[in-house]
Amino acid sequence: MADSLRTYRMVAGMWIRSTMTYRASFALTVFTSFCVTFFDFVVILLMFGQVRGLGGFSFAEVALLYGLTGTSFGIADLTMGSLQRMGKRVRDGSLDTFLMRPAPLLAQVAADKFALRRFGRVAQGLMVLVWALVLLDVAWTPVKVLLLPMTVVCGAVIFAAVMVLGASTLFWMQDAAEVTNSFTYGGNTLLQYPPTIFAQELVRGVVYVVPLAFVNWLPALHILGRPAPAGMPDAAAFASPLVAAVCCAVAGLAWRAGIRSYRSTGS
Repeated sequence: MADSLRTYRMVAGMWIRSTMTYRASFALTVFTSFCVTFFDFVVILLMFGQVRGLGGFSFAEVALLYGLTGTSFGIADLTMGSLQRMGKRVRDGSLDTFLMRPAPLLAQVAADKFALRRFGRVAQGLMVLVWALVLLDVAWTPVKVLLLPMTVVCGAVIFAAVMVLGASTLFWMQDAAEVTNSFTYGGNTLLQYPPTIFAQELVRGVVYVVPLAFVNWLPALHILGRPAPAGMPDAAAFASPLVAAVCCAVAGLAWRAGIRSYRSTGS
């Protein structure tokens, strides 16, 4: 773990220094990233310009869901987003370059071409989250106060684990990057809206199959004083750390299996 963190810090630091060489360009790309992701929230703003509630949720409550998942996904995308290129690296054999280096492979691949511009997504999600907390009238308790940052951190870990799991499948299905993105980018979009507007079968799938509901739905419902969906107990709101640990373990096993199966391009 120490070697992985050191490798990641060194590779990411190299790309950050390269990015900051052109500060005006960096500021423009961060602002562009912020604006592009903000359009997702503009859709919600326009929607609530015509209705007072969505699935029984007010605007501030939906903003809380949006802010939680947006911040968590932004952190995961910032730190692990480069894994989307795994399919291309496997196809053209450029992954061999990373394998020849005496450093952990996952850390190298995740930090390669580190895009600091993705911080715009984190800032936008965090801004909406703070705005939602100002608007909401929540009966805060010490447990809820601690649950909020835990939800953001664990949500980022869950998303990152799903990204690693998706990258692992690209060892066998090099052209399936869009399929894996449906669980990350698509999951982020799904979690921006209340679970009550979706079919119960979909909600159960997000709870029991791909546990993205632990990113924001279950903890946020507890903060808002609402019942958990799909017959889940109220204690499920505090299960995000356990779910994140399980997701990391599964992703780690899948990554190791993918590395063992890799045979380069054969050329």
